[in-house]
Amino acid sequence: MDCRMDGRTAIVTGGSMGLGRAIAHEFARSGANVAMVARRQDVLDEAKAEIAADAAGKVEGFVCDMSDAAAIGPMFDAVTAALGPVDIIVNNAGSSQRGPFLEITDAMWQADLELKLFGAIRLTRLAFPGMIERRWGRIINVLNVGAKAPPAAGAPTVVSRAAGMALTKVLAGEGAPHNVLVNALLVGRIVSDQIARRHAAADTNQSLEDYIAEAGEAIPMGRMGTAQEFAKMATFLASDAGSYVTGTAINVDGNLSSVV
Repeated sequence: MDCRMDGRTAIVTGGSMGLGRAIAHEFARSGANVAMVARRQDVLDEAKAEIAADAAGKVEGFVCDMSDAAAIGPMFDAVTAALGPVDIIVNNAGSSQRGPFLEITDAMWQADLELKLFGAIRLTRLAFPGMIERRWGRIINVLNVGAKAPPAAGAPTVVSRAAGMALTKVLAGEGAPHNVLVNALLVGRIVSDQIARRHAAADTNQSLEDYIAEAGEAIPMGRMGTAQEFAKMATFLASDAGSYVTGTAINVDGNLSSVV
């Protein structure tokens, strides 16, 4: 299946590393004009150089902290000035933060919700009217499998992500009459820079490769997924190939989750 995105403009938040970078790369290969959004200019510049070398469309980087409400509007305006009207949003910004409920402060709750939930709300609010007017839009919310089956000590991330799943369904209902399709992709265990950071924090004598292999043993498929596999599912949903899929929350987890 050829999932082409020629002439479309996409914003990918958290776009300079990990899953966001893989999605930006796959979108660019498929013909989209891609705006990668992240907080660090140097990392954006490096990612842009790599992706642009293999792109069929334009690739630009935009510095923005998605937890900063005042920064999102100017970023969106800069994207539209450089690349045109936004057709696709991938709300991917955020990393995993979890711990025992009694150890999570108000400040930790607020920071997590601002980045993962309100960042998506604010950016979508800006793009949604144009998508409705043009009768074509795609919104993909990157969540995790804890949104469906929240584990103990999974807050604040799983609570923010569960709210993101509810937001997905609300937006899908409002967008469907206008051909604005909204879906969520739920991350299981995917090899990414987050896994590398967890390996470093574990202070283990294992190599990163052995750490990844051992973590994959608990997954029914016997391995962790790759960022490229995740990106290909995002590309399907963002292209015309996924033109009758909306309001879904798809587990991309090798059957790790206990719920469908």
